[in-house]
Amino acid sequence: MPVDDKKAFAERLKTALKRLPKSIETATELAHQFNLKHHNEPITPQAAQKWLQGTAFPTTDKLQTLADWLNVSAHWLKNGPPPPLKKPTAAKRGQTVQPGQLSEKEARILTKLRLLSEHQVFIVAELVDQLALEREIWGETHEK
Repeated sequence: MPVDDKKAFAERLKTALKRLPKSIETATELAHQFNLKHHNEPITPQAAQKWLQGTAFPTTDKLQTLADWLNVSAHWLKNGPPPPLKKPTAAKRGQTVQPGQLSEKEARILTKLRLLSEHQVFIVAELVDQLALEREIWGETHEK
């Protein structure tokens, strides 16, 4: 696997780890928590560190254990988001909207957002970030 792919895997792994209720701060913690969930050969903190640094990639069985534990797809963890199925239009998700190009619904949401406190806006922004991440991880077809 090319070095860039390993680095990209490391970034996706770190992103998925941040979503856990109890954050994983070190390679030792990662190895310990992983080994509690993986029923085959355990990993060392050094192996976990290599995953986090993007210098090594887990075997298929370890990748699947990571995906199950982190509640992400193994495909996303290994390869990133799938390519879009159809060509997006100007109104599709993920595109930067120019001023004056908001839909009526987006304009209503923005008007309401401006009435919220700074802390509430922070919470909404965090929620939107998490929802966008889920969309990236699971793709267009995964609806909850």
